[in-house]
Amino acid sequence: MIEIKNLSKAFSDRKILDGITVDIKDGELFSVIGPSGMGKSTFIKCVIRLLRPENGQIIVDGQDIGSTNSEFTLARVRRSFGYLFQEGALFDSLTVMENVAFGLRYLTDKPRSDYPRIVKEKLALVGLKDVEDLKPSELSVGMKKRVSLARSIAAEPKYMLYDEPTTGLDPVTTGMVKDLITDMREKLKITSVVVTHDLKLALEISSRVAMLYNGEFVEVSEPATFRRSENPEVKEFMEISGLSRK
Repeated sequence: MIEIKNLSKAFSDRKILDGITVDIKDGELFSVIGPSGMGKSTFIKCVIRLLRPENGQIIVDGQDIGSTNSEFTLARVRRSFGYLFQEGALFDSLTVMENVAFGLRYLTDKPRSDYPRIVKEKLALVGLKDVEDLKPSELSVGMKKRVSLARSIAAEPKYMLYDEPTTGLDPVTTGMVKDLITDMREKLKITSVVVTHDLKLALEISSRVAMLYNGEFVEVSEPATFRRSENPEVKEFMEISGLSRK
């Protein structure tokens, strides 16, 4: 599991995260929601230590990476994570095959002769076939998301982190991404952390939803309980999102 204890992060004199404590349980789909600019992406980048917090512990499977300076330790723990970036972050100069296989080269000791089989398997998991030789410029937005996800799961991570996975997508592609996230959890038994401003998405897919507001989690609960919360920030966000509290 992932244990976050007293996590704080600031940029200059602005505190973004202020003493967050939460446990993310094995196998769950945990979503972090809230208005833009509240630090959701900062939180997920701290979890994988792309950002170093000022204070707090980030304990992944018993290993605290919150304050370590050991690149060896960070590299070893990061191998447990897949990360779907908001932009997809595919390499434009590489083919789909080369993009998906990229992590295999640096995160695993699998022989290169296995790469084509593994890439095809992961692409099939996200609903793609016969695209290995295409470049990202030849793909639709939805296909790029699928390829990015295939790359993220190629090294068989224990944890998946999704940073605003539906931002800028049309309703059809948003629905596709929602299905992909739930499929990955069900098929691969991956613990998933999703940061999103899309409250409707979070309530539909999550085992628990946390609302980040002014640097703190003001509510952490199951979707049904979250909808009925009397927390004023939660109620306001529900109204802004146009969602019923029932």
